[in-house]
Amino acid sequence: MIDIRRAAAIGAAVTATACAAVALAPAAAVAAEPAAQRATAAPKAAAAQYNGVCGSGYAVVNSAQIGTKGTVFLTYNSTTGKNCVVTIRNKPGKAVHMTASLGFASPTTTVTDTGYFTTYAGPVYLDARGLCVTWRGEISGEVAGKNGTNCGSRAATR
Repeated sequence: MIDIRRAAAIGAAVTATACAAVALAPAAAVAAEPAAQRATAAPKAAAAQYNGVCGSGYAVVNSAQIGTKGTVFLTYNSTTGKNCVVTIRNKPGKAVHMTASLGFASPTTTVTDTGYFTTYAGPVYLDARGLCVTWRGEISGEVAGKNGTNCGSRAATR
């Protein structure tokens, strides 16, 4: 029988040591790198910002990065009780396959907008008062989102 607490402590120690080594490695590499190369390093892609496409009264309540390609945003309107999901690219361009999806488990309901878009997919809406929602976004095969989050505090009236 394995002592899970001991194994977890050993794993944490190994992880901490590995993280410390990784954290130190980039600093050493930058110091050894010529200044000319550091100046020409590619800038990090700007993260997508919520664009307000869900409409007035919707506020961002959760989000997830889709690799380096964009962000999926979950918004909520407290007046209507509706959630909205939109997937937004970091850098608009040639149309690529994108998806915005929003759903809940009981009764099973999912709404999805999928297709080839230059800037964003969605918005998709769902009245999920009192329910946990599952939401996701996809850009060119990369997927992000969360299952069973942002659970309402009031029971839904259905």
